[in-house]
Amino acid sequence: MIDIHCHILPGIDDGARSMEDSLAMAELAVAEGITHILATPHHKNGKFENNKKDIVNLVQKLQKELDDHKINLTVYPGQEVRLYGELIEDINKDSILFTDEGNTYLLIEFPTMSIPHYTEPLFFQLMQAQIIPVIVHPERNQAIIEEPEILKNLIEKGALAQVTASSYVGVFGKEIAKLSSQLIEANLVHVLASDAHNTRGRAFHMEEAFEKMAIEFGQGKVDQFKENAKNIINGDLFSPPNPSEIKKKKKFFGLF
Repeated sequence: MIDIHCHILPGIDDGARSMEDSLAMAELAVAEGITHILATPHHKNGKFENNKKDIVNLVQKLQKELDDHKINLTVYPGQEVRLYGELIEDINKDSILFTDEGNTYLLIEFPTMSIPHYTEPLFFQLMQAQIIPVIVHPERNQAIIEEPEILKNLIEKGALAQVTASSYVGVFGKEIAKLSSQLIEANLVHVLASDAHNTRGRAFHMEEAFEKMAIEFGQGKVDQFKENAKNIINGDLFSPPNPSEIKKKKKFFGLF
């Protein structure tokens, strides 16, 4: 199992606080069947800025600790990039980490409450440069919660999206779990990842989420999502299924 979104690196964002925390997270990941993790500390989110060189060096240190402790987990360097106006410029400066060595897929985070007004033209610029944005945890963005059509529009234009395992299994509440399920059903998300920050309130839940997905949508959907994670971390292109609309339930008022 591959996890393409995880805050396992110690001491650089709101994830693991120490190397001991990182190792504890790694042990929990392995227990769930995770074999490879893309370490994705926050970048440019208003609080954390983690440059490419520092992340690469820290991943090397963590991998050595994992090997020394005989924890069978492979970690790769990445970033969870908050969308910002100078992103293209920084990509051209080679200061941004992608999910893959070929610089094909880029994890993009939106602000919690909104979608930046420049998202569509910036996504167009990325895709013109053969870069595919992968929108992380859209199920927790308030604008998308209120209007899922926003996400559908971006997916139809070539973006991908990642749903969070803990969202899908109910850690963030029933409504977020319901929306996560609807996004999966409508082909508006393409890969499942943990977005794990620790071993307690923000753990992996990957195994549990895939078990739920198999029951709800069939093993074929699970296999598809796992293959997509492999493609994203390898930089291999794939054709996602056509997205559909999330049907909003009509509200009826009055007595009959």
